[in-house]
Amino acid sequence: MAERFPGLEADHQRFIQAQHMFFVATVPRHGPVNLSPKGMDTLRIVDDKTISWLNLTGSGNETAADIRVDPRMTLMFCSFERHPLIMRVYGKATVTTEDDAGWEAKVAAFPSYAGARQLFELAIDLVQTSCGFAVPLYEFVGERSTLYDWSEKIGREKVREYWHNRNRVALNGDDIVAP
Repeated sequence: MAERFPGLEADHQRFIQAQHMFFVATVPRHGPVNLSPKGMDTLRIVDDKTISWLNLTGSGNETAADIRVDPRMTLMFCSFERHPLIMRVYGKATVTTEDDAGWEAKVAAFPSYAGARQLFELAIDLVQTSCGFAVPLYEFVGERSTLYDWSEKIGREKVREYWHNRNRVALNGDDIVAP
């Protein structure tokens, strides 16, 4: 049975920190709902009402486009190992880019990634847990280094050029302000 909480309790925080992957969902003004898997060392629990995560360069930039028009965001964590559990964290997100005040201080909490694009902070409205009994068991083998290797190889300026050339239009046709 699902349980609801106003913020992250200590056991929720331990659960999140043990996960190797999380999912981000946002909604655009029109068009398809965005759902993205995330990994690597890109998530931090700031406190019981705030989570921040570093968005790295990818093939799209839907989350940034969606947040511009509707700040609602859901993060979902699933236990694929041991004890089954699903946790959804609902709230409103803000975005910080390297051109914004506070970027350096916020990004300092993460490893240095040439592909770092935005930092999202989720102000938590609700935490919901459910059983996860139907989620299959998977064994974590390791992180993929492909994205890291690619962005490090081409360097920060070429990454920014990639944003300009490949990440400017959302699936629904809306312009995305780079990065």
